[in-house]
Amino acid sequence: MAVIAVAGGPGAPGATTTALALLLAWPLPPGRRVLLVEADPDGGAVLAGALEGRVEAVYGLRNLAVADRRGLLAQTIWEQLIDLSPEGDARRLLLPGLTDPAQAPGLAYTWEPLAELLHGLEAQGYDVIVDLGRSGTTGASAVLARRADAVAAVVRTTLRGLSSARPRLAALAEDLAAGGTGADALGLLLVAEGPYPGAEVSREFGLPVLGVLPHAVRTARVLSDGGDTADRRFVRSELMRTARSAADEVHLLVRRRRQRLAPTAAALPAGSPATAPAPAPAPGPIPGPVAAPMPVPPAPAPPSPMPVSPVPVPGPVSPYGTGGQAEPPSYAQPSYAQHSYGPPSYTPPVITTGPVAPLAGLAPQPAAPAPFPAHVQSGQGGPEGRDPFQQPVVTSRQDSVNGQYPPYDPEEVLRAR
Repeated sequence: MAVIAVAGGPGAPGATTTALALLLAWPLPPGRRVLLVEADPDGGAVLAGALEGRVEAVYGLRNLAVADRRGLLAQTIWEQLIDLSPEGDARRLLLPGLTDPAQAPGLAYTWEPLAELLHGLEAQGYDVIVDLGRSGTTGASAVLARRADAVAAVVRTTLRGLSSARPRLAALAEDLAAGGTGADALGLLLVAEGPYPGAEVSREFGLPVLGVLPHAVRTARVLSDGGDTADRRFVRSELMRTARSAADEVHLLVRRRRQRLAPTAAALPAGSPATAPAPAPAPGPIPGPVAAPMPVPPAPAPPSPMPVSPVPVPGPVSPYGTGGQAEPPSYAQPSYAQHSYGPPSYTPPVITTGPVAPLAGLAPQPAAPAPFPAHVQSGQGGPEGRDPFQQPVVTSRQDSVNGQYPPYDPEEVLRAR
């Protein structure tokens, strides 16, 4: 079907309770499933409320932030879902929300990929209900409301509830008109706690009423604080009956919006007169005094395809040929498998986004030796005016005794001469 966003406001109007009621009352044809996403930046309430803490807080939205950074968002989301269907057939699923509001900044860059992922689930047979809480329609998570096919705002029909919801609904409608799918995606889900009827609220706010839920504290406590949702009295309660009616109204709103936003031809059935192609008008006579038909030049014949032949490439100069002439082009190139060398190959560079890992199988090359000092390269002699790489001068056999050289004395060399 679509992605439906449920938004709350100040005074705890019951957005999460309403979202859970829609999840359990959502009509599911064969092959369809529905998923509830707790996307409230202030934290989720289903694990500790409706589930009464029976499920550990290791699943949920907070794990998607790390998965998104690793590029595993589409794979990880299926590992975080909890089955809430009373029959246990995994047709009504839950993605738990944050366990701490301090985790919300870590999802700043995950909300938009998550919105794209949720819209892609429709082709796989999933309807998605997104619980935005009272602050999810602002900030980074507002992209979920802007991309939704319908936004249902939960409002209590008391004077305090209506007064606090007026500025928030006006800002939300303006945001949907400027950056979303349009202000007509916004509707009201009223909790009939006060004396104001739905028709008067709709006329005052200029928004359609998608459903009026009863203020049934006892039944709503099963969804907010835990209870048996498979009980027959709960299933047949007034709260669940009105939730099913509200789900039908949401379906109708989405269908009308899609027909309005889609092209007219796409909305009509195939083969209807509006979609059939119009016949081409018959050509009339050429106006003017010319009676004979104008000659039509013959269409040029399409050019015949030219035969493709391999371009002869001159082979390498053979050192064993006569006169060192090049080998004929038809000669086969020598096989490199017969020799110990191989043909030159080009390996394209590997472009990575992270740190470059060392290539496997290649030992690190030793560092290049440092250049020789200037006085060694020029041969001007090292310390004390002597070249450390030059062998000492041997003047006579007596100069080398047991491999030891006496100190060099120029006067003794002159006397020996």
